[in-house]
Amino acid sequence: MWRSQIAKAVGKLKSDGVILHATEGVWGLACDPWSEIAVRRLLSFKKRSIEQGLILIGASARYFSAELAALRADERSAINASWPGPVTWVVPNERFPFWVTGRHSTVAIRVPGHAQARKLSHKFGGPLISTSANPSGAPSALTEDEARDYFETQVDQVLPGHVLRPGAASVIRALDGTAIRS
Repeated sequence: MWRSQIAKAVGKLKSDGVILHATEGVWGLACDPWSEIAVRRLLSFKKRSIEQGLILIGASARYFSAELAALRADERSAINASWPGPVTWVVPNERFPFWVTGRHSTVAIRVPGHAQARKLSHKFGGPLISTSANPSGAPSALTEDEARDYFETQVDQVLPGHVLRPGAASVIRALDGTAIRS
């Protein structure tokens, strides 16, 4: 069932869809970062400004090879040592459009410690937007039921799953290791 659900989700993602999925600590909304239509739909669901920027997840570090190649070796080492896991890094943007980065010249990237989230990105064939499944200012969804309560009528699919550590959102770090959000 897991494989067929992921295959269905990938089809939705490749057709400007937005899906609900589990991550390490909270439920997320995912979409194709190259689809402005999908990103704008996701932002409208959350009532979030495009200016804020969004987090990208990838199945492995190679999904962010352009961003990592622009870094110093010690920065790449620190990032690779934290992945897969709940650590998001803010790095210089090398290729993503403004609807992903917002007003920033940087982009937030992560290889999640959640196997299903990595598999979703792998089967999609690239990075995905993944942002907490909650309207801006509301508590993050920690269970599938909470995520459904927020967005079931708006999203194209709910990918069944469970968070690994409920309530433990990813840490966001600057390249110098400083926690931007912990």
